[in-house]
Amino acid sequence: MRSHLLNDTTAEQYRRSVTDGVERVAAKLAATDRPFTGITVDALSPRIDGIDLDQPLHDTTAVLDELEDVYLRDAIYFHHPRYLAHLNCPVVIPAVLGEAVLSAVNSSLDTWDQSAGGTLIERKLIDWTTERIGLGPAADGVFTSGGTQSNLQALLLAREEAKTDSLATLRIFASEVSHFSVKKSAKLLGLGQDAVVSIPVDHDKRMQTVALARELERCTKDGLVPMAVVATAGTTDFGSIDPLPEIAELCEQFGTWMHVDAAYGCGLLASLKHRGRISGIERADSVTVDYHKSFFQPVSSSAVLVRDAATLRHATYHAEYLNPRRMVEERIPNQVDKSLQTTRRFDALKLWMTLRTMGADGIGQLFDEVCDLAREGWRLIAADPRFDVVVRPSLSTLVFRYIPAAVTDPAEIDRANLYARKALFASGDAIVAGTKVGGRHYLKFTLLNPETQASDIAAVLDLIAGHAEQYLGESLDRAS
Repeated sequence: MRSHLLNDTTAEQYRRSVTDGVERVAAKLAATDRPFTGITVDALSPRIDGIDLDQPLHDTTAVLDELEDVYLRDAIYFHHPRYLAHLNCPVVIPAVLGEAVLSAVNSSLDTWDQSAGGTLIERKLIDWTTERIGLGPAADGVFTSGGTQSNLQALLLAREEAKTDSLATLRIFASEVSHFSVKKSAKLLGLGQDAVVSIPVDHDKRMQTVALARELERCTKDGLVPMAVVATAGTTDFGSIDPLPEIAELCEQFGTWMHVDAAYGCGLLASLKHRGRISGIERADSVTVDYHKSFFQPVSSSAVLVRDAATLRHATYHAEYLNPRRMVEERIPNQVDKSLQTTRRFDALKLWMTLRTMGADGIGQLFDEVCDLAREGWRLIAADPRFDVVVRPSLSTLVFRYIPAAVTDPAEIDRANLYARKALFASGDAIVAGTKVGGRHYLKFTLLNPETQASDIAAVLDLIAGHAEQYLGESLDRAS
């Protein structure tokens, strides 16, 4: 069994095995003509259930053959231009190369003596990002597993900076379309979901600052503590960007921590055309970024950034076997001193490889393309009488629904849109997401692939309309 360990004696076997795997994936990518095969849970489950994990195949070629049957053949391929569903981006090759390197070397980014140069590369990328945001010379941060963890850590710091022992009095303010991780974080931090005050949004799905000011005033008068305001730069459903400068003013007025969840909108930090859309982010106390959304990185590659490095002390714990206090005095850089995680992958390497190969402008150009495509897609849908589109896009998301000419029952229209989404997924021809707006079912395009064209959007709209019309026709037949 030692023959499977990666070391100096198995380097050639490693090369052959990985090359075989890469060639198979490359062949799948080259041959993929739709984002999904349409396979059902009931059809796929028996294949995997039938595998006895206690009976190994003893050969990576045989394992890859099996993997073709249970995974690669029916995987959902985000690189296809008609994958239009969630915040999943196609990935750039330099980042995939970085993934291969970091997996093989397997550095752990918790302490210097497990990572050496990896620590310094991550720190350099944190500095690069905080400079792009404009957080100032005292800024710092750390890579995380994703936006949910970043939001949790930011709110942990905000809770500690609020300097009160009465957790019941703490309040967090976020828009009604903010990410669910805000409420999850409140619960994990011992505050409870009721601690999150939901602020209404305007027609463009942006936080209403007048309502925020009113709630901050009410909170203060009631003897409660306004712990944090979570502004969103790119909501999951609409891609909307809250009015950051106005929110910053209110946070300063009330002495409240300002967190910006830019998990989606962080791509604007590299934008050549649209950087101004997140003006005001530089005034935040903390910022969430997901490079694996709008920087075209493989999952996971994310970070939480803070204006004042000293606030990261609230996540610091020392263990004699890992990061004893004397290491601080000896100026040994241990990233675990800043992180909620201990063992942690060298995910920063993927972004490093990307920047050193493509440069920030290369990333920004790709994100600008999908933002521009969303504007074009909005014009297509707005001009199409078959559809109702909710808001003009701020980033690259379009929320809309099919509206049949001859049907006025909202519930029946809901069912037609739900059916269309499911039927489209089952066909494998395209994948779109769904959400609710005003209690009604809507569909969603999340455009993160620069290879997607307006013609793809038009074709998928026709497919959606066709499926919805089929459902309504069958519904009328059943009713008669």
